[in-house]
Amino acid sequence: MTILDAAVPPPHVVAPPALRAIVARVVTRIAIAVVAPTVLFATTLVVLNLSAAMLVALGWLIGAMSWRHATGRGVSGLLVLTLAISVVKTSITLATGNAFIYFVQPVIVDVVVASLFLGSLAHSRPLAARIAPDFCPLDAELASRPGVQRLFRGLTLMWGLVILSKGAVTLWLLMSLSTVEFVLVKSPVILTLTATASAVTIAWSVAVGRREGLFCNGSGQPLS
Repeated sequence: MTILDAAVPPPHVVAPPALRAIVARVVTRIAIAVVAPTVLFATTLVVLNLSAAMLVALGWLIGAMSWRHATGRGVSGLLVLTLAISVVKTSITLATGNAFIYFVQPVIVDVVVASLFLGSLAHSRPLAARIAPDFCPLDAELASRPGVQRLFRGLTLMWGLVILSKGAVTLWLLMSLSTVEFVLVKSPVILTLTATASAVTIAWSVAVGRREGLFCNGSGQPLS
């Protein structure tokens, strides 16, 4: 080794993320931003009333974001989006006193978000590629691989259709059931739909990740 070689530091090599850590990260973020506030809302609505249910769910989201920020754990885009939607829904409903407005707003949001997902397919970087770093750290080289690009486009299409279906189911249930019945039926139906789509996302991503060598085991060796 020459003096010049010794003076040049070796390139920094970023190890691929561990698959178990990625799955745990996805499950945790969905549980915090989606499952927990939904369960709290439904439970509080049955025990108390709609106003209390809205405030309890909103309080959970604010508390979760504050805690993660204060402890340096990072705040996911999913949590930020869920909190923003909850603030708007709760504010409008409390201001108008109209419960129907609270429950119909998610349908409008679903249509808008689904349109963003499906519309982003016209661009080189679809929406799934933009939010992927929230769940799995990828550098530019890995994200640009053809197999990963196809995964992002497929996930963008799938989630666009899932969110659109969620809005349609929500509207149908809202028009067919009473408020309490709507919440009790909608919560497990939507959570099941979301959980199924999330499971498909994880399985699909793992299959592509193994093929592309994106994940490693606990010892830092790539999985294949």
